[in-house]
Amino acid sequence: MRFMMAPAFLAAMAAPALAEKLSLDEISTYLNGIKSAQAGFTQVNDDNSISTGQLLIKRPGRARFEYDPPEAALVMAGGGQVAIFDKKSNEPPEAYPLRRTPLWVILEKNVNLKQRDMVVNHGYDGTVTTVTAQDPKNPEYGSIQLHFTANPVELRQWVINDGNGGQTTVVLGAWDRTVSLANKLFNIERLKQLRAPTDDK
Repeated sequence: MRFMMAPAFLAAMAAPALAEKLSLDEISTYLNGIKSAQAGFTQVNDDNSISTGQLLIKRPGRARFEYDPPEAALVMAGGGQVAIFDKKSNEPPEAYPLRRTPLWVILEKNVNLKQRDMVVNHGYDGTVTTVTAQDPKNPEYGSIQLHFTANPVELRQWVINDGNGGQTTVVLGAWDRTVSLANKLFNIERLKQLRAPTDDK
């Protein structure tokens, strides 16, 4: 899952003076308040190369990572699964149950980090509040480390650790939460059908 997992890269992020550690309730409220949103992202890959693109989110359960050229990948979450498409290939996409990926922490219908036993670390460095979460019953699914700034609350980056020791860091640009996103943008089965080879016989 190259476009989901890669080595950690901590970006410097400015934050207002006198910021305080965000509570799990504040973070949960923020995540639940995201309905449709879009942001540019920069991703650090396993080989230390950099990928860029646009992230689209439509909660609950839907996300779309559109990678800029020369990458030929499109990652989609929708319909309870995550699929990784290679735009240069006619092969079916790699697919994984969404609940078995750390992205589920962000995309589930009702985020309540305080009541769930998924949070394994909740820290603050004076600038950034960090929450590390994983499925306690299935740690082999990996974990996600979310980085937030305050005033207003904003998700700035995350680091995904997979069960095989790989990491992916995604640093986010400014969020646009005014966008209207069509459901078809997250329809994995529809895209599979559009990409399926035709029989000309």
